[in-house]
Amino acid sequence: MTKGILGKKVGMTQIFTESGELIPVTAIEAEPNVVLQLKTVENDGYEAVQVGYQDKREILSNKPAKGHVAKANTAPKRFIREFKNVELEGLEVGSEIKVDTFEAGDVVDVTGTSKGKGFQGVIKRHGQGRGPEKHGSRFHRKPGGMGPIEPKHVLKGQKLPGRMGGNRVTIQNLDIVRVDTDRNVLLIRGNIPGAKNSLITIKTAVKAR
Repeated sequence: MTKGILGKKVGMTQIFTESGELIPVTAIEAEPNVVLQLKTVENDGYEAVQVGYQDKREILSNKPAKGHVAKANTAPKRFIREFKNVELEGLEVGSEIKVDTFEAGDVVDVTGTSKGKGFQGVIKRHGQGRGPEKHGSRFHRKPGGMGPIEPKHVLKGQKLPGRMGGNRVTIQNLDIVRVDTDRNVLLIRGNIPGAKNSLITIKTAVKAR
């Protein structure tokens, strides 16, 4: 069954194992997530647990949102997400999901929003090569051919300049190196998408090794 939690990216650091191996890790601060709703096949057509993360001021929340979180006896939440295929036994509205749900050695999928790069050309955005810089060259950092003579228009999907980044990215099969229950922190091997303090979703790997 799936385990999941919401957190925020703190940054990267490195730790040493007992054997002396240096491991680069990303620190995820995951304060306790509050269970806001349990969805069942009978009522909703599927099974899922809805959790809320990070309190926000009540003035920023409307009446329906306040009434929804009131059932869990908690404050309005900034982020609300669902985890499907979760074992519902032992969970109830108002209970908390903490970092001790995971253990060191667990394999997880991590989802975040990649950093926005703004408007970029084809070299940075798509990794295309540049043209010669010699005198008379009319091709430096421009995109290549727009397509064939027929059908006389740019084909759909052509790699062109445009806005880069800001996409939802999932990295699969990352190892949890350490769980710090005192600080509500998960240390995950390697780097993960997103800027510092951005929302990160961690759940059990779908394609575990």
